[in-house]
Amino acid sequence: MKFERDILQMIEKDPWMMNILKATAELDLPDCWVCAGFVRNKVWNHLHGRGWEPMNDIDVVYYDNSDTDEKTEKKIELQLLKSVPNAPWSVKNQARMHEVNGDEPYASTADAISKFPETATSVAVRMNDSQALQLLAPWGIKDLVNLEVRPTPHFKETPHGYTVYEKRIQEKGWNKKWPMVKVFSRGGTVND
Repeated sequence: MKFERDILQMIEKDPWMMNILKATAELDLPDCWVCAGFVRNKVWNHLHGRGWEPMNDIDVVYYDNSDTDEKTEKKIELQLLKSVPNAPWSVKNQARMHEVNGDEPYASTADAISKFPETATSVAVRMNDSQALQLLAPWGIKDLVNLEVRPTPHFKETPHGYTVYEKRIQEKGWNKKWPMVKVFSRGGTVND
């Protein structure tokens, strides 16, 4: 697995993932993507020779600065639950998430995703109007497919951001769940 098309083909062959992407696309939300662990876990499971595993959440992100009410996100989650019951939906409008994260306003969903804590998590997929899949990876896919976890430049730049990155690494325990994953510190050294 070296190219974005490899990731997209792998997702296309997964009926469950395609159902999630279809349900999300049908809502026609502006600048909408399914991101983070949805893509990352699929790739890492594949590279570890594992099949499908249940997810903690399905992160759906979109950008609509005309309605930044959190209640709207909950209504969208309910709509998605009607389409795909029992799925752990988590919907967030990135036009308001800068306030939660203590950042300057994001310009788009891609801008928000570029400011996720880890490069391997800063990846998203969506089904476009032609029902073709598109991948969004602001920092590329190299770290993702090489099983490397590094802080994004946004989280590397500030002491607070790096503290959040380190805390997430401890809480997530990715290199325990996926033993081939290498976690890098701010200085580029590998942590076990």
